[in-house]
Amino acid sequence: MRLLPAPSSQSLRLLFLFIFVMGVAPYPALTAGCPDRCVCDDQLVVQCAGQELTLFPNDLPLATRQLIISNNNIGELPALQLNYLSDLVYLDVSNNTLIEISESTFGNLRKLAYLDLSFNTLTQIEDRTFGPLSSLVMLRLTDNLGLNEIHPDAFSENMALQVLDVSRNNLTTLNISSLIALPSLRSLGLSGNPWRCDCETEDLCLWVQIEGFKFQDEGQTVCQGPPEVSGQRLAEVGMQLRADCHQGLGYWDYLFFIAIGFVIFSAGTVSAWVMGVLMVLYERYNKRKGEDMDSDDEEERHMGGGMMGGGHQGNGDLNKAGMQV
Repeated sequence: MRLLPAPSSQSLRLLFLFIFVMGVAPYPALTAGCPDRCVCDDQLVVQCAGQELTLFPNDLPLATRQLIISNNNIGELPALQLNYLSDLVYLDVSNNTLIEISESTFGNLRKLAYLDLSFNTLTQIEDRTFGPLSSLVMLRLTDNLGLNEIHPDAFSENMALQVLDVSRNNLTTLNISSLIALPSLRSLGLSGNPWRCDCETEDLCLWVQIEGFKFQDEGQTVCQGPPEVSGQRLAEVGMQLRADCHQGLGYWDYLFFIAIGFVIFSAGTVSAWVMGVLMVLYERYNKRKGEDMDSDDEEERHMGGGMMGGGHQGNGDLNKAGMQV
């Protein structure tokens, strides 16, 4: 029986080295690369906070689940690079210098549940900015001191949204039509904004009054203007605004009623004309039908009279013939 040769010491060292490397190597998806000045661990978390980054980090592992790039000087989120991270669940971009974001920024982040954009320099939130984020549960937009406009439909597609914080911005009004329709919304932060409590924010004030439990720091959510309500809580002026904003009719209301009256008058006139035409046609039809029936009756009477006359004449002839016989 032939025995195999014993492994050499060099072969054993290579084997042990291979086993060691396989045992301690990080998750395969993360070995594809880790950005400079960032830390990537085997839990699919990439930590780049406070590294004085001015650009979005390159070479991010495609399997990244959490990305933390807060406390840097990043001014833009490049859609092309960000949307490669289709498994991203948690994104913290707070305390940077973001100026704007668009619909394409988060176009492929269907699994993203947490998004923090606070402490940036955003000025407005456009239509469908967060539309692709169908799994978004928590959104923080606080402390963007230049943020003075949020599109009415900015959150209309975020049906999973539970927590929204827009505190400490520069908002004076907020259209709540899409927010009211969100079935999962549980908490909304509004404090620290210079709210103008007039007819434009009437619905917002009433909503705060009716469902105050949904609002963070409701006691600190106060009106900055007009002067007569300055310092009052939004919940305190809701009913007052309802009464003040619906006391009388405005210029456009009168125009609306005039237009509606003209439309109703025109519709009534046209309807009456059509009914008149139809009645005339109906009368003519009935008259013609009656004339036709009268002529038919007259013809029948003439025909009946002729037949009766002929019958009497024949009987007379027969009688005469019988008498002769």
